[in-house]
Amino acid sequence: MRTKKTLLPINKLVIDGIAQKGKGVGRTDDGQVVFVQGAIPGDVVDVTILKKRRRHLEGRIKTLHKESPDRIEPKCTHFGICGGCSWQQMSYEAQLKHKQKEVNDALSRIGDVDVNEYAPIIGCSDTFAYRNKMEFSFSARRWLTFEEINGDNKVEDKTALGFHIPGMWDKIVDIEHCHIQPEFPNEIRNAVKAYARKENLSFFDARDKEGFLRTLMIRSTQLGEIMVVFQFFHEDVEAREGLLNHLVDQFPNITSLQYIINEKANDSIYDQDLHCFKGSNYITEHIGKLQFRITPKAFYQTNPVQAEVLYAKALELAAIDTSAVVYDLYTGLGTIAQYIAHRCKKVVGVESVPDAVVAAKENARRNGINNAVFEVGDMRKVFKDGFVKKHGSPDLIIVDPPRDGMHKDVIEQLLKVKSPKILYISCNPSTQARDLAILKTQYIVEISQAVDMFPHTQHVENIVLLKCKS
Repeated sequence: MRTKKTLLPINKLVIDGIAQKGKGVGRTDDGQVVFVQGAIPGDVVDVTILKKRRRHLEGRIKTLHKESPDRIEPKCTHFGICGGCSWQQMSYEAQLKHKQKEVNDALSRIGDVDVNEYAPIIGCSDTFAYRNKMEFSFSARRWLTFEEINGDNKVEDKTALGFHIPGMWDKIVDIEHCHIQPEFPNEIRNAVKAYARKENLSFFDARDKEGFLRTLMIRSTQLGEIMVVFQFFHEDVEAREGLLNHLVDQFPNITSLQYIINEKANDSIYDQDLHCFKGSNYITEHIGKLQFRITPKAFYQTNPVQAEVLYAKALELAAIDTSAVVYDLYTGLGTIAQYIAHRCKKVVGVESVPDAVVAAKENARRNGINNAVFEVGDMRKVFKDGFVKKHGSPDLIIVDPPRDGMHKDVIEQLLKVKSPKILYISCNPSTQARDLAILKTQYIVEISQAVDMFPHTQHVENIVLLKCKS
């Protein structure tokens, strides 16, 4: 029988950098790269090695010999287990510094891009209770602590309602309090969990594909509206109505209470039918004077306060006049398109999710915007010569693609259209840099402006203004 080789620990490793996924980085005396979960630059640590890769090692802190001057006490009791906030042990000033460095390094190293100006990163005024959307998973196999596993008492209740352990698809850490969402959603989540345990409702087992309660989504708005969406693995009318009615009684101010019966292997909701149990099928958020109806399937920035900061900066960098024709590719609910509409002649949004386009049109109508047009379809199929002929040559193109960046066909069309300016907004500086490496053949990168939307995580948003060379 083949035995697993024990990897020797590494002692007194100096952490001198941050990896893309937020782990601390150090190098052994012989140059071996080591990624360390929970470590930050300035720490000196002994490391328990968990994985050996071809080009690096991965591990966790065994002993912290010297603390970084940027290290602080995490606010959350779940820190280090829950994968949501990987940087709560780092001061916010240091977080911003490393996010700025991540953006600058990605553009220069991956994209080999010359940037005329790196503007200082814009931080958040509120670093906790900023998220307006959280998704929790029910589990019959919660993550057990070392003490629970090795203790004398048998663990009777293994249910959980919380977040996935990083790298473990079937293990959920049971969350008591999440600090990056407002207080009221915490109360709802804990009330749901308490009722489910009291009534012996079955929690989902991801391995055996059985159980009643599957996921819980809670969305909130600055206007005080609350949306709660359940996913049930199968229908059980008595159990479902009992739970939902209990929630209505406990929290009568819930604006929208909806549910889904999802019997498929994954818990994606985009191909599922929604049922509204109480209230409306949407909640309403605002950016400036604009209001947007948000449905369960709609993408909306998870930090609404900082979203307005992001859009205001984008509009400032765009520097357009009222005669401009603007394309907003990957428009989502049309938030950017509508935010910029009053400053241009016409804005055309494109989005692949039909429900989002319907919502964008309805939101524009309610906001009194009559110079915004929205089309639905796959970007690389819609954004063609006929599209440009139909809507006119753009003076500005805004692109805000998913984390994977743009398809090469879309980039090729951008090069073909030769808009005088492109505003590229991205939540992934690496894929943004990859795309800029192609666009730089015809465009000058005028300015890079990082905006922090996600405190206590390694994620960062970046705006890049490109100007056509010819």
